Parts: sequence; C-alpha cells; structure tokens
Amino acid sequence: MARKPVQTPEGGPLRRGWTTGACATAATATAYTALLTGRFPDPVAITLPRGETPAFALALEGRGDGWARAGIVKDAGDDPDVTHGALVVSEVRRGPAGSGVTFRAGPGVGTVTLPGLPIPPGEPAINPVPRRMMTEAVARIAAEHGDPGDVVIEISIPDGERLAQKTWNPRLGILGGLSVLGTTGVVVPFSCSAWIHSIHRGIDVARALGLPHVAGCTGSTSEAAVVARYGLPDTALLDMGDFAGGLLKYLKAHPIPRLTIGGGFGKLTKLAQGFLDLHSGRSEVDFDWLGDRLAEAGAPAELVGQARRANTAKQVLDLASGAGIALADLVARRAQATAQDVVEGSGVAVEILVFDRQGGLVGAADGW
Repeated sequence: MARKPVQTPEGGPLRRGWTTGACATAATATAYTALLTGRFPDPVAITLPRGETPAFALALEGRGDGWARAGIVKDAGDDPDVTHGALVVSEVRRGPAGSGVTFRAGPGVGTVTLPGLPIPPGEPAINPVPRRMMTEAVARIAAEHGDPGDVVIEISIPDGERLAQKTWNPRLGILGGLSVLGTTGVVVPFSCSAWIHSIHRGIDVARALGLPHVAGCTGSTSEAAVVARYGLPDTALLDMGDFAGGLLKYLKAHPIPRLTIGGGFGKLTKLAQGFLDLHSGRSEVDFDWLGDRLAEAGAPAELVGQARRANTAKQVLDLASGAGIALADLVARRAQATAQDVVEGSGVAVEILVFDRQGGLVGAADGW
C-alpha cells in the first residue's frame, strides 16, 4: 500500500529536505571541480543513492594553491532538524599519490571516540553513506578530467559544536561537533527516522562497551529519576522518547541483559494498552481500558464510572490513589508484558518504572 504524503496541520503536504550528507556531497563536488578547473558549478547537481538528482545553490566559494572550498546551506524542508539552515562546507585538497579519498573533520564536525558506531573511534563522524556519496562524486569528476582523484576532503559546519549539544552526539561519544548523516540524501519531514537511528546507535555503543543495564525513558524527568535510582552513565541512556517499538525491536536483535523503561503514567498506559508508538498523534489513552483495570482491582462502580469519563490519565491516577488502589503498579505490569512480548527469546529482562511529574516513583514492575 502506498503511504500517504506527510501533511501539515492545515492539510498541505510537508516539504522534503536534504541531509547533511547530501549537502556535503554537493559542496565536495563543486569544490573538487573548482580545484581541477578553477570554475565552481552553481548550482551543482549530484546523484543520490535512490537516483534523485537534486541541484544545490552555492553559499560560499574560495580557492587557493592546491585547495578549493565550497559551502551549501542545509535545507531540511519542513522537518524540525537542528541543522536546518546550517552551512555545510567542504574543502578539497590534493592528497598523496595513490591515497584515494580520505576524510577529515573540520570545525563543527565531531570525532568518534567510542566503539559501536558505524565509524571506528578516531575517525571523523562522517557516516558510511555520505562517505560513499562523496567518493563516488570524486570518482566521476576525476574520470571526466583525467585526474587520479587522490584528495583529502575536510567537512566543517560553522557553529556545529554548539548545535551538537542539542543532539545525541555527546552521549554517543561523538565529540567536537555534529555528524554528517544520511542514508538516502533526503530528509522526510517528521519521519522520526533520525530519532530511531540514534536509539539504535545508542544500543550499539552500550553493547560495544559491555554495559549490562540500559534505560529508555519517555522524557527528561523520568530519565533523571532513573539515573538517580541506578547511577547509570550517559552511555546507558537511550533517549527512547515515544519510540518504545524502535527501542524494543532493536534490542530483541541486539540484546542487553537489563532494560529499564521509565516514564509518566499516561505514556506508559499506552504501552500497557499494547501501543509501541507513544506519540499523542499516533496513540491515545483509553479511559474505558483504565476503568476495566480499576474494576479488576475491586474499585467501586462509581469510581470506575468516573475513570471512564475522565479527561486525563493523571485524573484517573489521582482518583485511584485517593481510593488506595495501586493503579500505576497494574499499568506497569501490563506495560512490562507488552515489552516482554516484543523482546521474547532475546534474554532481555524489562523493568517498568512509572513516575509522576516531579520524578516521584508511583508504580513499578520489577524485571529481575
């Protein structure tokens, strides 16, 4: 079945954008062309992994003895990307004969420091697909001009070190700036793929470090509470957000012995109901379901009816607490059952911790 295009709240289609890797490739292609010919193609067209051939306008150009530099302003379309509007710069220099294409991290591009990522420690945080895209662009241009194609490509993103603090890079051990990412070259608005990608890379890093216990939380309050409870390092924190399914399905194939899922009562109620995407636009609390849980716990009919007519999950929790019914524990056990079903057979033990808005523990299901 074809997927409907993502739309704005007003019903119009959202505009797609281009990844950092696509911008770096376009900047590299025009800089290398200028190195060979003295001319900067503007706009510069590149070929993406799926065959698209977008053209990019130059925002910066410069050259000197043995080098050329070009910059592209990233347009992420309607995606809420922290790198939207960032300048992605490629400086291309001659490399030693026979060296092929090598990469360097310029200002604002990070360096990998931990194992478990697609790029080994010590390397610039330029992911494999953008590296391949740039290498293929160099090979094509080299063939056109009879050049051996031995070049050093330095990618920089001015202000990238500051922007990286708004990403998961510091937690993943990518220090000094942003990553140059992208697998298709295209940013699909609100696709959530970048977030889920970061969860997966967090699991990879935790496994490479041999961590026995990781945590996925729905927000900063629950994450801080889990850290206070267990003293987990940053590398054990997986930034689950709403993407319980993205976390659990990857852990099934790439297991870690212990997983704590922490969150608020409303989000974890949705997990307890069987939802794996906890976003308010894609799942909602079922108040009849909560009423059924209260009835199972022996709540009087009046309380069950109030729960069914409630406006918020917190309202139901407050009603249950006032009646001395441990509803959050019941929800935690149901959420645990949902999670354990997903990771069944992997050896991952799942604990659920339910917190209030102040970070106080209100319900739990112990997984070990």
